[in-house]
Amino acid sequence: MADDCYAHPRLAAIYDLLHPDRGDLDAYQRIADEFGARRVLDIGCGTGVFALLLADRGIDVVGVDPARASIDVARAKPGSGRVRWICGDATDLPPLQADLATMTANVAQAIADPQPWRQTLRGAREALRPGGHLVFETRDPARRGWEEWTRENSRRVTEIPGAGPVESWVELTGVSLPLVAFRWTYVFAADGQVLTSDSTLRFRERDEVEQDLAAHGFAVREVRDAPDRPGREFVFLARRP
Repeated sequence: MADDCYAHPRLAAIYDLLHPDRGDLDAYQRIADEFGARRVLDIGCGTGVFALLLADRGIDVVGVDPARASIDVARAKPGSGRVRWICGDATDLPPLQADLATMTANVAQAIADPQPWRQTLRGAREALRPGGHLVFETRDPARRGWEEWTRENSRRVTEIPGAGPVESWVELTGVSLPLVAFRWTYVFAADGQVLTSDSTLRFRERDEVEQDLAAHGFAVREVRDAPDRPGREFVFLARRP
């Protein structure tokens, strides 16, 4: 089930404006080039930013996400007709024979429960052609990045065209490793509405992820650093033999 920041129509509509810096996607575009990917599955595609970047380059893209509101935002964007959008998860896919499957940003960690995580890895493998790759990132638990998730560090006011200013911030609500829970709060100045979105991320150790990948038929080709957050994340490149 998707968090409200993706699933609530009012929040999904402003998600891109609240998170305008998507420099993290540059590395994924380079990986698509590196593997010569012509068909890509974007798992947890959200509002479609990465899927549309690839489609603009002539790549055949399928974007899947459980949040209907986010898929609706993606479908309303220019060029969205070049992407096949699916509201669901990696268990809801038709046969694809993709060259590359991706889970960008927080997607892998947001699949916090073991059973859906196993189902996602299984679904990703089935969607790939033999020799295809799964690429995703996850934060290094040793860096304890959640300690920076405070109202003081995150508070900002974003001017939304046609809607006015929106104040937002994040606060931790619980740490019971490997799970970290937090809440985003959004205050719409125009009408005073306050919306919240509760999330939980699973901070997996590197060897745990490697074992999960191997158990689901992947060969770990490489574990890289995230170029936009050096020393803070693992980027897994796994191959379907």
